[in-house]
Amino acid sequence: MEKLFRPKLIDTLKTYNRKQFTNDLFAGIIVGVVALPLAIAFAIASGVTPEKGLITAVVAGFIIAGLGGSRVQIGGPTGAFIVIVYGIVQMYGVSGLIIATFIAGIMLIIMGFARLGTIIKFIPHSLIIGFTSGIALIIFSSQVKDFLGLSMGAVPADFLEKWKAFFMHISTINLYAVGVAVSTILIIVFWPKVNKKVPGSLISILITTAAVHLLHLPVETIGSRFGVISSSIPAPQIPHVDYATFKHLIQPAFTIAMLGAIESLLSAVVADGMIGGNHRSNTELIAQGTANIFSSLFGGIPATGAIARTATNVKNGGRTPVAGIVHALTLLLILLIAGSWASLIPIANLAGILVIVAYNMSEWKNFRSILKGPKGDALVLLITFFLTVLIDLTIAIEVGIVLAAFLFMRNMIKFSGVSAYTSEIEDEDFGYDLIDDKYEVPKGVTVFEITGPLFFGAAYKVKDAMRYLERHPKVLIIRMRHVPLIDATGIQVLQEVNKDLKKHHTILMLSEVNSQQVLKELKDSRLLFAIGKGNVLGTLKQALEKAEKEVNYKIQVGKI
Repeated sequence: MEKLFRPKLIDTLKTYNRKQFTNDLFAGIIVGVVALPLAIAFAIASGVTPEKGLITAVVAGFIIAGLGGSRVQIGGPTGAFIVIVYGIVQMYGVSGLIIATFIAGIMLIIMGFARLGTIIKFIPHSLIIGFTSGIALIIFSSQVKDFLGLSMGAVPADFLEKWKAFFMHISTINLYAVGVAVSTILIIVFWPKVNKKVPGSLISILITTAAVHLLHLPVETIGSRFGVISSSIPAPQIPHVDYATFKHLIQPAFTIAMLGAIESLLSAVVADGMIGGNHRSNTELIAQGTANIFSSLFGGIPATGAIARTATNVKNGGRTPVAGIVHALTLLLILLIAGSWASLIPIANLAGILVIVAYNMSEWKNFRSILKGPKGDALVLLITFFLTVLIDLTIAIEVGIVLAAFLFMRNMIKFSGVSAYTSEIEDEDFGYDLIDDKYEVPKGVTVFEITGPLFFGAAYKVKDAMRYLERHPKVLIIRMRHVPLIDATGIQVLQEVNKDLKKHHTILMLSEVNSQQVLKELKDSRLLFAIGKGNVLGTLKQALEKAEKEVNYKIQVGKI
């Protein structure tokens, strides 16, 4: 069993050497440089000041690497949180965001100690692609104003109203801003052909910033919108949380926690595939929770594992949490030494970077593939996608999970069935090539074959089968060789069947209860005692032989 909390850093340091430190150092510096423009862009897109993104990347990135359950996870602000954070800031302000992040951190720690890490990994792929693609579209939409340099007031929060406002102000387009944004995209796309080590986003910042200031281009910069960026980490402050505030922020905090858990574990799984590792999911959740708590204490925003930055870390030789720690320290040095220079960066450049982020998040290939797959998965995908875009991410995740659960139960019900036999039984009737024996069912005996899980969604089939019996037999055998599990409703139905049969003096027998889970539940519920251990047989042949004796005995008693 996975240890509840054991950071990967502890294990990796046991065999750490100078060569690996050199690789981690190089990878950490590269990832730190890559994270710089992303941290600033994510913060601005989320409706907060640029330095909050950098603070989050430093504080949360350090803790996630040091305490996390993955060897190579890189943590910090991500595009997935933009939608949530922006909504919270608009409704509750920055102070509300800090409290929600603090509460979300506590929730993540509770999830880890409750060992929910493995459960979260089983969230349907179609649901993840649905809300991820929806977030990508929202991120793209949020950058249209800055990409085109439109002169307009506050951008409406509603998706449709937002695009309506864009079209109404399209005449105010700033071609210089468009040029900066398009140049940013072209540099990011084509720069890897020149040099794969230095990130294209950094090159785009250097080139466009230099062009804007040397050519005196009339475009908005970080400084003109936000003023000078602070070059220091603020002192930590514990947020004041009263009951009224907690009640209002519990839902957005839950959304932050759920999304943070899903994103971080998804990133850890991807990283495992790249390095052949095996992360500790519960340790990762505890680390993510701790990181978000400390991020909020320093005035930061929500953080989670970042798939793109984690992949960059791996590709550049990072193999231990030391690389993640170096990444955070690199960002800290940049913030302290050159943080104020970030005010020169054009807003349109960050818009171009986020358009690339949105495209990479869109998962359009997976989106198209799921649409061509099973209808149930396509339905979950589309509903989650449209609810994310048009309504709210929290509602999208909740509805998506519930819908996926109902579709799963529906499929399980399809594979569950009850068949009755009163003449001959062949094991080939159900397509199972177990044995070729042919059984004769004695007169006065009926055999029910239950297939599939006997849970609340399928238990009604047993009741329906009982109703269709023309008359109660002297012995009813329920064959359970293909029942992998049973729940409380299934137990209740069998108890009702047993009581009803006793009223009609019918003996109930069970055969081939092969599942240990089913056998345990039958024992714990005292149903085996009610039926009688002698009436629970290992094979159908034994059950039929005993049933025939019982029938003959009843006939003899009747004659007497």
